[in-house]
Amino acid sequence: MNNISIFGTSSDAGKSTLTFVIAKIIQDMGLSVAPFKAQNVSNNAFVCDDKSEIAVAQYFQAGVLGVKTSYHLNPVLLKSGRGSAASLIVEGKVVTNKDVREYYRDLDILKPAVKRCFDYLDSKYDVVVCEGAGSPVELNLMDKDLSNIFIADEYNTKIILIADIEKGGVFASIYGVYNLLPKKLRENVIGVIVNKFRGDLTLFDEGVRIIQEEFKIPVLGVLPYTPFNFGFEDSQSLKNYIQNKEKAIINVGVISYPYMSNFNDFEPLVSDDNINLEFIESNIPLDKYDMVILPGSKLVIKDLLWLKKTGLFKNIKEFKKEIFGICGGYEMLFSSLDDKYALENETPTAEEGFGFIDDMIVFEKKKILEKKEYEIFDCKVNGFEIHHGNSSKYPLYFENKNIKGTFAHAIFDNDSLRNKLFKAIDKNYQGFDFEEYKQKTINSFISQLKKRIDIETIKKSIYE
Repeated sequence: MNNISIFGTSSDAGKSTLTFVIAKIIQDMGLSVAPFKAQNVSNNAFVCDDKSEIAVAQYFQAGVLGVKTSYHLNPVLLKSGRGSAASLIVEGKVVTNKDVREYYRDLDILKPAVKRCFDYLDSKYDVVVCEGAGSPVELNLMDKDLSNIFIADEYNTKIILIADIEKGGVFASIYGVYNLLPKKLRENVIGVIVNKFRGDLTLFDEGVRIIQEEFKIPVLGVLPYTPFNFGFEDSQSLKNYIQNKEKAIINVGVISYPYMSNFNDFEPLVSDDNINLEFIESNIPLDKYDMVILPGSKLVIKDLLWLKKTGLFKNIKEFKKEIFGICGGYEMLFSSLDDKYALENETPTAEEGFGFIDDMIVFEKKKILEKKEYEIFDCKVNGFEIHHGNSSKYPLYFENKNIKGTFAHAIFDNDSLRNKLFKAIDKNYQGFDFEEYKQKTINSFISQLKKRIDIETIKKSIYE
C-alpha cells in the first residue's frame, strides 16, 4: 500500500489544509491514516498526548482524524531563536539553539530521527499522508529538503501537487514544479489540485484541458476558495480569517507583536458571533476595546521591548478595562523578567515588565511541557503549558480586578471559562458550544471539497 506526499507548487498553497482533507477522504475508505511532516518551521506548537511538542498543523490534522498525538507526527520543528539561530526541537524535545546555516550544514544528522518517526507511523497505519514544505524544487536547497524530496525519494510516496490559483501564475507554477522534479518523483505524481478558485469554476474548464492535455498532468480537482478559521499555522493564514460581526457586542484586541506564538488560542473568539476580534500591530488608541489580550510569544523580552519602542507598553499600562495575558503575555505582566541563561537572548538579559503582578519571571533551562485539566479562575478547563518562564508565587495563573493571566494555552476552547470572562464584561453575552461548532465546521468543509476531488484516482494510487 502506498503512502502519499502533498507538495505545494508554492508556499501557502493550502498543503496543511489539503493534507487533512485528503487524509480524511482516505480514512473514509476504511483505511487507518496518520498525518506527518518531517520538518516544520513554526512558532505555533502544541503539547501532545505523550508530553512532546509538535507544530500546530500536525496536531490539528491528527485531531481531525482522531489520531493520538505524539512527536512521531512532526519529528523536527524549528522555532524562532536568539539572533540568527533557531530553536531546534527533535522528536518533541528542545535540543539546542542552532544557527540556520549550521542547521542546514548538519541536516544529515536529523535524517535518522525523521526515518524513525516515519517508520513508526508506517508500521502502525495503512497510509501516511506527508505534508511537504514550501516548494519542493528550490534548486539550491533540494539536497537539504527533508519534508518534500527526502521523504518522497526515500519512501517512494505517491505525490499530489497543490497549486494556489489566487496568487496568479498557476500554469507556470504547475508546469515548472512538475518538470523540475527528479525523474523518479515526477513519475510518482498522480495529479494536481488547483486550490482557492474564486468565482464560477466552469471558467477554468479550459485551464483543466491545458494542464491535462498539454502538460500531461491529471487534474484531481479545482477547489473553490472556502474560508476556514481553524488550524492557523502562520501569521499569513491568520490574517485571512473571516468573522461575522453583525451580532458582536464585545470588542477584543490581541496585541500582534513580532514573535507572537500560538494564535490558535483565539480560534474560539474568531468563531464567536458575540465577539469582534482584532489584531493590533501598532500603537493605536485602545479605548474601543473591552479586553486587550497579550498572547504567547516565542521571544518574550524582545516582544516586550517592541511594546516599549512602539508606545503600546504605555498605552496598555494605562488601559483600565480587562487585560488578559497568555503564557509569554502573562510573563510580561510581572514586575520583571530574567533570562539569566540567555535562553531567548544573545546574552543574559533582564527587563522590567508591566508590574501588574508582584513577582518576577525567571527563565529556567528545563522547558515545561504539560497537557491536562486545570482549575483556573474557578473553572475546570483542558489546556496545555509550553514555557521556560517560571513564577514562584503564581505558577499557573493570576487574577486581581481587571488583570488576569495564565501560562495555560487553549483555555478559550472551554465554554465555561469563556462564558465567565465575557458575561462579566457584558451580561448579554450568549456564548456557544465551541467543540460542537468546530466539529460541524470541519465536517462541512471536508464534505464540500470532497465532492470536487477525484477520489478514485487517489484510491487507485494507494493500492498500486
